[in-house]
Amino acid sequence: MLTLKVELLSITPNAEKLIEAAGRTSYLSFDKQGEETEKRFIRMLIKSGHLSVLEHAYATFRISGASRSSTHQLVRHRLCSFIQQSQRYVDESHFHYIEPDSIKNDPEAHSIFVDFMDQAKAAYLKLSGLKIKKEDARYVLPNAVESQIVVSANFRQWRHIIDLRGKPQSQWEIRKIAIEILRILKKHAPNVFGDFEVDEEKKIIRKV
Repeated sequence: MLTLKVELLSITPNAEKLIEAAGRTSYLSFDKQGEETEKRFIRMLIKSGHLSVLEHAYATFRISGASRSSTHQLVRHRLCSFIQQSQRYVDESHFHYIEPDSIKNDPEAHSIFVDFMDQAKAAYLKLSGLKIKKEDARYVLPNAVESQIVVSANFRQWRHIIDLRGKPQSQWEIRKIAIEILRILKKHAPNVFGDFEVDEEKKIIRKV
């Protein structure tokens, strides 16, 4: 069984201090910098909507154990940078797939789903056996196929993704991704992301 994994690959060192240093350029208030002054300063930036200052800090994540369906949602965020597992070059003969709980918990739906996955895999193998290139054989692959993707974005964009994709109406899989990203970012930049919290019972993100 596949497990969603969100791994932090890189983050701006001393990100919150950098944000403060950049932001104080606007006010020429460098003399007010001191130990832990970034906390209040960042909260002031967020409250006033001066979010462009957050763009000076970046984070890069590798996401695995997710479906192509969810990664297709992620790549719609055009201010991010992406590198995704290529179905053109990677042999998908023995692909893994993600099954939604709504299907898995319904015996009839589960049977239909698994049967289709088996058919898709068989079709891919037959096409490969006919010397069809991977770039063409991939046309039979379903959205449920597991994929890996690396995503880089500045903190302002991560806030936007977390806010949008963590809402109750968001699709369940990308909401899980947003929650895991938030958990990691809150550890590294607690003041930038401190106005978001995870509702553990409902598995959604709320603004506080």
